[in-house]
Amino acid sequence: MADLTPVLQTAIGPVILISGIGLLLLTMTNRLGRAIDRARLIGSQLAQVEVSSRPALEAQLRILWRRALLIRTAIALSAASALAAALLVILIFFTAILGLPTAWLVASLFTACMLFLIASLALFIHDINQSLAALKLELQALGLGDA
Repeated sequence: MADLTPVLQTAIGPVILISGIGLLLLTMTNRLGRAIDRARLIGSQLAQVEVSSRPALEAQLRILWRRALLIRTAIALSAASALAAALLVILIFFTAILGLPTAWLVASLFTACMLFLIASLALFIHDINQSLAALKLELQALGLGDA
């Protein structure tokens, strides 16, 4: 058991990372749900508005579609990051128990985990910028100028 204590200490980092990624996934799925709900609302309004109002609503729908695609990709990358972290924990234990020289594999898996997470966060930031673009369109449609 004393042999496993350092292994457990080493494995704690990726486990905490998985927990953090889980919270990030929760946030992203909530944003995806809100974008989808908003698109459905605008879609139902589209049939009821004047022809002159349609282009603004259609532009918002295009932004919402792009946002949904961004968020979906960000969610997939976050999930891949969590999967890589989980595989890393297993690999750490197998390395310790079987005495395998897999430092390069551990480093590669950790790097992949971080790259997935970085890409996911970059897309998440891009989604936030897209939501601000949609807000700008709404404000312009209300006649609030160059918001």
